[in-house]
Amino acid sequence: MTTIGRFLEFSVRTTDILESLQFYKTLGFVELEIGDMWSHKYAVVSDGELNIGLHDREFDAPALTFVQQDLAKHGRSMTDRGVNFSYMQLDEDSFNELRFADRDGHAIAMLEARTFHASDESERDSLLGSWLELTLPVRDALHAAQFWAPIAPTLLEMREDPTVHMRFDADGAPLGLSESIALDGPSLSFRCADRDALMGSLEHHGMRFEKFPGFEGAFVAVKAPEGTMLYAFEEDFLGEAYEVDESGDVSDFPG
Repeated sequence: MTTIGRFLEFSVRTTDILESLQFYKTLGFVELEIGDMWSHKYAVVSDGELNIGLHDREFDAPALTFVQQDLAKHGRSMTDRGVNFSYMQLDEDSFNELRFADRDGHAIAMLEARTFHASDESERDSLLGSWLELTLPVRDALHAAQFWAPIAPTLLEMREDPTVHMRFDADGAPLGLSESIALDGPSLSFRCADRDALMGSLEHHGMRFEKFPGFEGAFVAVKAPEGTMLYAFEEDFLGEAYEVDESGDVSDFPG
């Protein structure tokens, strides 16, 4: 099995961190205390499960970022298994980082250590509700799943209609692979317990949103200042569950 570490954050690029911070705080996210690993401007917001890293720097973004101890060793092992890294920073005097992409070009980053501190204050849902998944648009979900299954061997849910959608546990991150044409890029999905409160807050604060945006099951899409799309579903929104074997073999998946 390929090990890329524990999920740390959904990393996004922004030239106005304060604007993005205000947006997420208005929705009920909490700003976390950051470390001193990065030289660029950086902030993190969290709802206790999902951490969103706001970076004022150039990089392949958005990115799914993981922490892996002994990063150099794992990087060499992954290279031997055919992983092509787009960026490698591995030396004793730097904060080590690796970057590569999945079959659909979605960016993945691996760091040698955490870059922020968790807080008990963040352990509550935002107005969007509980985090459902980090959703990646894919051309072919089964083909994409063959890349992700060794990394995230637990298949949580799958549905085939109206479009194929598979959801995995990527070591701390619920990861959705969706063939929906409504998605333009990696997005964040939530189950919302209080639809009226969310819609009232969006309207009150003049946030950019679209009702029933076409992403199957979502009743609203909200766009963050840096471009991140956030989708809210009804609290009882569920898919059909399937089992996956320990090897992560997706060759016998339905469809």
